[in-house]
Amino acid sequence: MKSESKIDPIPSFADHLKFEKGYSRHTLKNYLADLQHLKTFLGERNWTSVDSKTLRSYVASLFGCLQASSIARRLSSVRTFYRYLLRQGVIETSPAEGLTLPKLPKKLPRFLVQEEAGRMMESEKVRDRAVLELLYGTGIRVAELTGLHTGNVSLDDGWVKVRGKGNKERVVPLGGKAREALQAFLKERGTAPGLLFGLTERTIQRIVKKRALGAGIIKRTTPHTLRHSYATHLLEAGADLRGIQELLGHSNLSTTQKYTQVSLQHLMDVYDKAHPKA
Repeated sequence: MKSESKIDPIPSFADHLKFEKGYSRHTLKNYLADLQHLKTFLGERNWTSVDSKTLRSYVASLFGCLQASSIARRLSSVRTFYRYLLRQGVIETSPAEGLTLPKLPKKLPRFLVQEEAGRMMESEKVRDRAVLELLYGTGIRVAELTGLHTGNVSLDDGWVKVRGKGNKERVVPLGGKAREALQAFLKERGTAPGLLFGLTERTIQRIVKKRALGAGIIKRTTPHTLRHSYATHLLEAGADLRGIQELLGHSNLSTTQKYTQVSLQHLMDVYDKAHPKA
């Protein structure tokens, strides 16, 4: 192991995640919170003095306090951090590489049925309706929505240009209702260059939650629920899985394939309720 550095590597790691990896503010906040939790466990010990035994003790301390998904996320943050230190030449080997993630239960994405999604869009507020129609009509992530500028949207051609994870750009088509909602919003907002909405992720989450309650939807509904609904409804309408992968900005097809399970489960539920012999 190399000599310990008194320089805190966290700020440069944060810059790496933000500018090189293109992580959202929310994801960055989670990574730094996870590392702060580990730092509290380490006490006075330096980041570079940590060995795999220490990290195993840390992971063991999390069991019984956190769910498996939360433990997995914290361990993933730690592994990413030590890989960064390794690439920077701060350490010679990563103490986190030998650690294994806890087995996670398979959870299917939550989504709204089409009738529920339709009720969600019936907001009387022009801005809120534009936000909701864009989330459901394009399937973009909430972090991608907050980063949209007026120049990223072409109402004439019917598309929106999105900068997603890893700073990758993709173009997503706008449906008719989303275009109408955006036209109404831009008429109210004006077309001056700048952020399209100028809203934080937290504000958008509140808009979605409030509208779900107003629409009589009891199930927990978030901006990501609308993204899941978009993908599920496309699949149910016969869209190609590869095409959905491109629209969602998934790097791996396996991430998109979970929607086939959602669609099949929904079909089985409908069959059980409707078929006289079920």
